[in-house]
Amino acid sequence: MPLEIGDDAPSVAAQNQDGDDVRLEFDEPTVLYFYPRDDTPGCSIEANQFQREYETYRDAGVDVYGVSTDGVDSHRSFCEAEGLEFDLLADPDGAVAAAFDVDVRGGAAARTTFFLADGKVQAVYESVDPDGHAREVLQDALEDGRATLPE
Repeated sequence: MPLEIGDDAPSVAAQNQDGDDVRLEFDEPTVLYFYPRDDTPGCSIEANQFQREYETYRDAGVDVYGVSTDGVDSHRSFCEAEGLEFDLLADPDGAVAAAFDVDVRGGAAARTTFFLADGKVQAVYESVDPDGHAREVLQDALEDGRATLPE
């Protein structure tokens, strides 16, 4: 079972698609979505839809990160091919997934999304349908007041 609403968010670190070290503390509103593999149909749909909503997420003060067990080079190629502006975190040893109790059977992370803020898990989405998920998470955050758009 992944972390639950109200649980403390773990501090995690991983390399992004550029090989830069990224450390996340989750004090600010953040979407962290786990996905199985780069360059697969469902993962491409999900990434493209987060990219489509990315400006609205940013306007609402929400950071977005994708995480899979693929490496830095795979993430770099995926970002370039899909035109992604947000970071994809490489988790080849499954350490980030383990910190969130996300299943990594067969070497691929289960499709799970977390909304985190103030150092806590605010929302959890399991068994995600990639199509429409980015909009769903954004709408939920705006409706629940976890994120707000400027006037």
